Amino acid sequence: MSDILIDTADGVMTLTLNRVDKKNAFTQAMYGTCADALAQAASDPAIRTVVLQGHLTVFSAGNDIGDFLTRAPSTQDSPVFRFLRGLAQFPKPLIAAVCGPAVGIGTTLLFHCDLVYAGDNAAFSMPFVNLGLCPEAASSLLVPQMMGYHRAAEALLLGEPFMAEAALEVGLVNRIVPPTEANAVAQAQARKLAAKPLAALVETKRLMKKGQMAQVLSAMAEEGESFGRMLQEPAAREAFTAFMDKRKPDFSQV
Repeated sequence: MSDILIDTADGVMTLTLNRVDKKNAFTQAMYGTCADALAQAASDPAIRTVVLQGHLTVFSAGNDIGDFLTRAPSTQDSPVFRFLRGLAQFPKPLIAAVCGPAVGIGTTLLFHCDLVYAGDNAAFSMPFVNLGLCPEAASSLLVPQMMGYHRAAEALLLGEPFMAEAALEVGLVNRIVPPTEANAVAQAQARKLAAKPLAALVETKRLMKKGQMAQVLSAMAEEGESFGRMLQEPAAREAFTAFMDKRKPDFSQV
């Protein structure tokens, strides 16, 4: 069975992360599938909105470390960067339903969604520094904008997790619901949007996003360059080796 389930009905495309045994950790193949699906949805007038959802126990544990180490993105045309640009530039409403852990990309992708519904078990974290890396998905720009600098510093410099109530307080999520209801709520909102005139939806989103689109794409490109460089440095090597060895990393020499 596919790691990404794609379903289209009544003007709504739903992308379901379907690798629960691996906590929905993203592989490069999954990024590619999502990037292609977003491109298709953007160009198909029959699709009016897209929903991203996971399982009621987990949204995503972030990157699959083993896959990431063997297939690290090397160019801006890599699947992960195509996916990130596809999120940022997606012209139609984008909705997410998040339950359980949302780590790394599992959190940063949400800053590009128009509506986010969280289960009360949702736990968000962006532990890039803890892996010897820097933020991605333009989160170095978008997290301080939404959360304020000091809360962003806790999330990005300390890598400290925050729960659904904190995400609601800063505006990252629209509503908190029981985990068993999150996907259904997102689908209900998607159907409401799908019944509205597409041109009005697209133009309204364009007008809301246009002021920072160039900044977002610039931040993504700069983060991508830094991320690729830092992947080759001692801190990241120590972090990933420690992860695979199931031990605490030692950054005292890096």
